[in-house]
Amino acid sequence: MSAEELIEVKAADAFDDGEREIVEVNGAEVGVLRVDGEYHAVRNRCLHDCGPVAEGAVGKKLVGEFVEPGKRVEKDYDGDQPIISCPWHGWSYDLETGEQLADDDIVLPTYDVVVEDGIVYVANE
Repeated sequence: MSAEELIEVKAADAFDDGEREIVEVNGAEVGVLRVDGEYHAVRNRCLHDCGPVAEGAVGKKLVGEFVEPGKRVEKDYDGDQPIISCPWHGWSYDLETGEQLADDDIVLPTYDVVVEDGIVYVANE
């Protein structure tokens, strides 16, 4: 990617785990988050009611397996799939793919994040 395609967020060593920054990309607010040492970027506009989704709680995806009729669903958290939940109404999205957890046809825009020379950038695409 060329420098024109990147929006500077901030220095990587100033970006603590769990921290987020809101930047503007092509006129849209984008939340850049550092979760478990990985960077993610999502549009800061929930697809449900336009809430500030990038300001919401970050957690792990709850997954369940139906074993057999009459038995409880076996549930666990997927440590490899971070999610973010909109603070207004709780709509949750996969931070990597942007897919809404209840309906994978609903997809929140995501952006590539690049760390170059100690600076975190988000792609201007």
